[in-house]
Amino acid sequence: MNTNKTILVTGGAGFIGSELVRYLLENTENTVVNVDKLTYSGNLQSLVSVASNEKYIFKQIDICDENELKKVLLENKPDIVMHLAAESHVDRSIEGPKEFIQTNIVGTFILLEQVKNYWQKLNGSKKNDFRFLHVSTDEVYGDLNGKEDYFIEDSAYDPSSPYSASKASSDHLVRAWFRTYQLPVLITNCSNNYGPYQFPEKLIPHIILNAIEGKKLPIYGDGKQIRDWLYVNDHVRALLTVALKGKVGETYNIGGNNEVKNIEVVEKICNILDILIPDKLNRLNSYCELIEYVQDRPGHDVRYAIDNTKIKSQLGWEPKESFKSGMQKTVEWYLDNLPWLDNIQNGSYKLERIGVKIQ
Repeated sequence: MNTNKTILVTGGAGFIGSELVRYLLENTENTVVNVDKLTYSGNLQSLVSVASNEKYIFKQIDICDENELKKVLLENKPDIVMHLAAESHVDRSIEGPKEFIQTNIVGTFILLEQVKNYWQKLNGSKKNDFRFLHVSTDEVYGDLNGKEDYFIEDSAYDPSSPYSASKASSDHLVRAWFRTYQLPVLITNCSNNYGPYQFPEKLIPHIILNAIEGKKLPIYGDGKQIRDWLYVNDHVRALLTVALKGKVGETYNIGGNNEVKNIEVVEKICNILDILIPDKLNRLNSYCELIEYVQDRPGHDVRYAIDNTKIKSQLGWEPKESFKSGMQKTVEWYLDNLPWLDNIQNGSYKLERIGVKIQ
């Protein structure tokens, strides 16, 4: 899949977006245009390793800014747009849904309009080969019934939180622009991602950070909520596969084949830390002793699980990392990159732009 295209990535300074940008620049010949608003979770320090790459361009743009979007499309003439820009934290969506509506719904609408206008003026193979990939979540499907139930591409939408409702809305918009305007779109719905460079508000880095600092490890409810965990590098490989090989208008579910209860995730992290940094245990026998059950959040879905048969059988993708191997890599990465976490905690990541081409 080594192509020489121009790929515009929205939200490329976020967790999954930065992994995608790094992967594209380190493993392909593609030019990458990273469009990111740089909200609280956008971190250019996650892109230092590729910042000087001659095929990398960064543009600080809000996807709700139609004039700037129009300009970046016309100037860079992308062959593929991969749309990852989104507000994505469920707890934040419950506390303040407005930003989720604005970015995930209105922002996607504005982006679709500008991409449609750009695409309609293309000619020949440039127009025929153009693709718009919309990256979404399995949370749009809501909760599963029973242990034998799995999300498939045709599962009914039943979102539970303002976050998942906003992503469901954006999915519908993308499908509408395909059916009404024939914009060549693709949609992916992924399970829970984890791995390096994830913002520490999310479960896995939050638990690692708290454990290192000797703080309580909060678990919602009884901790028996089940998620299908997908290593982020596996996810971005899938995204590129879909962008290059997927059938226009189709949806592809991306899962890691790793159903794990939240409490088991935390216990796994603790067990790894028990071995890697036993010196920080102080008087504890295990980091598991820091686990604390807290009040469950409203509308908390019990189980998500993805059937990824379609992407595997039709496009030949499957995850490489097991939960065991992926979690070991993840914990080790955070321990080896504590300055990255420190810069988030003290806020300096918002100020540093050294070595990054901002145009």
